[in-house]
Amino acid sequence: MSTHEPIPQQALTRGSDALVELPVTVWPTAQQPARTQRGDRYVPEGTAHPAKMLPAIARHAIDTFTAPGDLVLDPMCGVGTTLVEAVRKGRDALGIEYEHRWAEVTEANLTLAALQEETTGRGAVHVGDARQVLPDLAERYAGRAGLLVTSPPYGASVHGQVHAPGHRPVRKHDNRYGRDRANLAHRSLPMLLRGFTDILRRAVPLLRPGGVVAITTRPFRIDGELIDFPSLTLDAAINAGLDPVQRCVGLLAGLRDGKLVPRSSFFQLDYVRKLRDRGVPAWVIAHEDVLVLRVSRTCPSSGKLKHRRAGPESGSRSMPDADSVDGGGAGGSAGVRS
Repeated sequence: MSTHEPIPQQALTRGSDALVELPVTVWPTAQQPARTQRGDRYVPEGTAHPAKMLPAIARHAIDTFTAPGDLVLDPMCGVGTTLVEAVRKGRDALGIEYEHRWAEVTEANLTLAALQEETTGRGAVHVGDARQVLPDLAERYAGRAGLLVTSPPYGASVHGQVHAPGHRPVRKHDNRYGRDRANLAHRSLPMLLRGFTDILRRAVPLLRPGGVVAITTRPFRIDGELIDFPSLTLDAAINAGLDPVQRCVGLLAGLRDGKLVPRSSFFQLDYVRKLRDRGVPAWVIAHEDVLVLRVSRTCPSSGKLKHRRAGPESGSRSMPDADSVDGGGAGGSAGVRS
């Protein structure tokens, strides 16, 4: 029996319509497997996070929508993929993470990035509920972020890692964001969407006029029922006051000789096989939807996305040191996918 709350049909209408109407671009972001993309550029402890953003997706968004010296924001930063890719590209990065465990991994990843190469960008992560932390950060960073890259959670439990000890049954582990029931990942789908809308709305003051928001998301199933999560996510972003611009297909499969090279996990394949055995026409997801939106401009030229070139006034910004990161935060929001 399904335990999730049904989504009212009217909640699907605007996001679904907008998603169909948006121009589409394909990003070849999985020419290398995720493990290769991360390699020794991330600390091993980050492997335990159950839903990490593909580094190439974050990197492609940063290359496309920002210039060196710009500030990149991720209010649900997980293990810091967005932040790491930003500082390695000479951008400054600001993240918020609800779970202390993943915030510590983010700090370790940023430290590693600084040790491995001469990064000109600086990064910082704040711990807490993004809905509470963002208003405080807005006092310091109002209108400074050129890009927000993030992704909402897909629920309390995701595929995680697999362990097959000999002939014993396969077991999965590291399949949860955390145990805190106040984390948005543990809330019902309608509550999750309302919380995500609130996070985006509170992040808008940190974005400059015309700033870009890139949200990665994908459909998923609950008790076999396909949830059009990209449309629901787009509706949440529209409700937060953002203007849809483009839908990008961030491939999770490689491209070789004009054909897709699947990079599916054991659990993805196993789940699809079980659904097909039940007569459900299911396929493995081979892409992330990257929903591109922008903050409304106040000038007449707001109709086009423009890269802001770095100048003396937009160079590397002073970021707080790791030791000064806010360690507070009450429950509610999830910093869950990156």
